[in-house]
Amino acid sequence: MSYNIIRPTAEAQPVTDPAVVAQIRTKLSEDGWTLLRGFRPDMTAFSSLTTALCRKITFDPARDYGDENTQKVDAGTGPIGLHTENGNTPVCPDIVAFYSPVAAFEGSQTTICDGRAVYEAMTDAQKSRWRRDMVVERYLPEQLWKRYLANEHPAISSPEEVTARHVEEFRAAIPNQDFDMLEDGGINYRLTVAPVRASALSGGEGFANAVLGPSHNYAPPRYRFGDDDVVSQDEIEELRDLAEASTHEINWQDGDIAVLDNTRIMHGRRAIVDTNRQLFIGMGNL
Repeated sequence: MSYNIIRPTAEAQPVTDPAVVAQIRTKLSEDGWTLLRGFRPDMTAFSSLTTALCRKITFDPARDYGDENTQKVDAGTGPIGLHTENGNTPVCPDIVAFYSPVAAFEGSQTTICDGRAVYEAMTDAQKSRWRRDMVVERYLPEQLWKRYLANEHPAISSPEEVTARHVEEFRAAIPNQDFDMLEDGGINYRLTVAPVRASALSGGEGFANAVLGPSHNYAPPRYRFGDDDVVSQDEIEELRDLAEASTHEINWQDGDIAVLDNTRIMHGRRAIVDTNRQLFIGMGNL
């Protein structure tokens, strides 16, 4: 994996300069990620870059907002396993961008791993198993699923507007999902995903999903290939070791922006040592 840094070519060059955006798109297509350094952006510039790269902005309902297009990254202080952002949601982002206005003095490195490298390193038996469709199942409380639906359904904009009709329209719109409504207002949610997938930006298959990732703001998911073929923790740890061999770190500097192909590159985080660090996320679809 190349360490792809884009730097300004003129004084006060904005990150939304068409030439910079074109460079970002090229890096995403070639290597799946890039890092912008030396541009000195603010939150407004980061938000504008997110909208320049994505046709539709998406959100994580469990996060606080930075502004109308971005959210604050707050997932405790422990290490975070590799994952695609919102990889267990029905509308997974194609592009994810991170902005670090205040970098950590120590720790907190973002880890990145090319799913293509992980897939290539698998044994034939592993490739055969992980190429199968997989069901992700988890409980979602009412507040979270309604916030998500309000963002994704074109007819509504707030959780208070959600009706049974909106729920059924969303169920019908995405055929690889299903859910059971529960008495407490939450849902038991099931989503069928492809653990090995082609990049939405450049093609080429890779192991890009959230199996190795965290559940900081959510109930832990259950993964299975069939009704009784449950993915074991031993399998997950085996893959974690395999992915670590292809994992690299972003050592943040103040003002850095990292942009990732979320359908190819998995990311995570080393443990936070300096809690003064700040990180924001913007994400969306092409």
